[in-house]
Amino acid sequence: MKSLLLLLFMLAYVCSATAQPLRSLPNEAFGLGEELYYNVGYKFITAGTGAFKIAPKLVERNGIPCYDITFEVQSLKSLDWVYKLRNTYRTLVDVDGVFPWFFEQHNREGNYRRDFWAELDQRKHSAKTSDGEFAIEPFTHDVVSAFFYVRTLNLKNTKRGDVVNLKNFADKDVYDLKVRILGRQTVQTDVGTFNCVGIEPLVVEGGLFKSEGRIVIWLTDDDRKIPVKVSTKIVIGSVDAVLTGYKGLRGQITAKVEQAK
Repeated sequence: MKSLLLLLFMLAYVCSATAQPLRSLPNEAFGLGEELYYNVGYKFITAGTGAFKIAPKLVERNGIPCYDITFEVQSLKSLDWVYKLRNTYRTLVDVDGVFPWFFEQHNREGNYRRDFWAELDQRKHSAKTSDGEFAIEPFTHDVVSAFFYVRTLNLKNTKRGDVVNLKNFADKDVYDLKVRILGRQTVQTDVGTFNCVGIEPLVVEGGLFKSEGRIVIWLTDDDRKIPVKVSTKIVIGSVDAVLTGYKGLRGQITAKVEQAK
């Protein structure tokens, strides 16, 4: 009898040690089929285009339904002779918990080329990548999934200076990713004028959010939290990505205050 009890105790211990609970978060911000389009440029010069796209159907990773999300940015073909850029980022994001199971990036910038992928095991807290296997912390993000996670947060009661703390995996390490709230302002685009909340990602490394220049993102101040404008500060001004179109939204953008003329 004692042996049976000991065996049951050991079995229960092993199960509790290996079965890591996964979180579940409410999400009214985005859903299947969402597409967001941007012009990227400096002052009045359009140098390229960008797009966030969520596939219209779920995919499975490790038996779990996921959003298949891509971010693509490219230079205009007419400017390729100056500097050709074709960058693609893809992440498979857990539908319930809004954290990644897989991430890949393909960068083509002038003569620079980089291809990278990472299998993120959120139960065992490990990342198997094209560069090796590394330890990660619970619910570690990649640079794209982190952005979509922030969109699910309730930002309505935040104030200037508030900070959201995340973990970001890049290359071979996990970095702190702090997202600072900058306050509210109105942003005008070719597709309308929007009441927005500004956020600033702060991280040492990590692809889209490297600390080579200050990045400010304006999200619609409503349940959708659509990124209306992204501004990267540089020495001579800023490079801006401004919303030019959208479709497949999860709901109405109530922060839109004016129709495009």
